[in-house]
Amino acid sequence: MTTPAGFDELIHPPTRLGLMALLAATEWAEFSFLKESLELTDSALSKQISTLSEAGYAEVRKEGAGRRRRTLVTLTPRGRTAFNGHVEALRQLVIRAPSTSTTSAAHPREMP
Repeated sequence: MTTPAGFDELIHPPTRLGLMALLAATEWAEFSFLKESLELTDSALSKQISTLSEAGYAEVRKEGAGRRRRTLVTLTPRGRTAFNGHVEALRQLVIRAPSTSTTSAAHPREMP
């Protein structure tokens, strides 16, 4: 089975896919919200955000100063397009997958 158009290897790892899904659902998300939602450490989340940012998929904005400093993250238009394309590619994979009953009938399992 070939990979459908729009499938994005950069987005596909579970942590990055979850991050992209959270960002797709909002205009801007706070770092602390993303960290808590994804149950990641600061450094792990920073690494994922940096990867998306370097690809042009995310933008980071820092606001405030001192203890009131906030880090906000958003998807860029390119990131939103890539996420939507990846979700559609996943849908296509699921649609093309045979159902359990079809698989069982087509390829009966041998008994040990």
